[in-house]
Amino acid sequence: MRIKKRFTGHYQKGFMPWTHEEADHNLIEVLESWPVKPCKVLEPGCGTGTDAIWLAKAGFDVTACDVVEIPLNIAKENAKKMKADVQFLRIDFLNENIENAPFDLVFDRGYFHSYRTPGKRKKLARRVASVLTDDGLWLSLVGSCDSPPRQSGPPMRSAKNIVDAVEKHFEIQFLRAGFFGGRNKPGARIWICLMKKRTFHTC
Repeated sequence: MRIKKRFTGHYQKGFMPWTHEEADHNLIEVLESWPVKPCKVLEPGCGTGTDAIWLAKAGFDVTACDVVEIPLNIAKENAKKMKADVQFLRIDFLNENIENAPFDLVFDRGYFHSYRTPGKRKKLARRVASVLTDDGLWLSLVGSCDSPPRQSGPPMRSAKNIVDAVEKHFEIQFLRAGFFGGRNKPGARIWICLMKKRTFHTC
C-alpha cells in the first residue's frame, strides 16, 4: 500500500500537479479518431474525476476508482455539479476486486507510470486484462523519458518499460509520443498507448 500512503500524503499537503480542469485532449482525440463509441469504461487512479466526468457526459457508462478518499470526495462533488452519472469507488485496483466488470475500455492518465518496478507494472497489465471484455481496449497515458532529466513532473518511463509489461496480455495498437497539457500549451512529454486485450499469445 505504498502508493496509497504516498498519494494520501500528497493530497493532504495539497500537492496535486496532475489535476486538470478540462478532459485530457489525448483521451478525446483517441476516442474520436479510432473511433471508440460510448461503452462501459473504467478509470483506475481517477483522482478528482475530470476525465471520468467528461466520459459520462459523452455517453459512456463510467466506473472510476482511486485508493485515496480526498480526491474521490472532490470528484463526487464535481460530478454532482456537472450532473454526470459516475460510479466512484475507493479501492486499490491492483489488489482488490472491482464491481461492474467486465469493461469494454480502461483509461488511465498516469496510473501505469506510478508503479516503479517491472513486477508491479506486469501485475497491473494482468489485472487490467482480467477486467476487460474479449478484445477490450486499454488507453494509457504514460510519462516519457524522452526529455532531459528533471526533479519534478510525472514519472519517466521508456517505451520498453511499457512493452515489457503489457505485451503478454495486450496487442499494442499504437504507441506514440505526445504531451500532457492542452493542445496549445504542451506540458510534460508522454507516451500515448492504445492496447487491445489478447485472445491468444504466440511470443
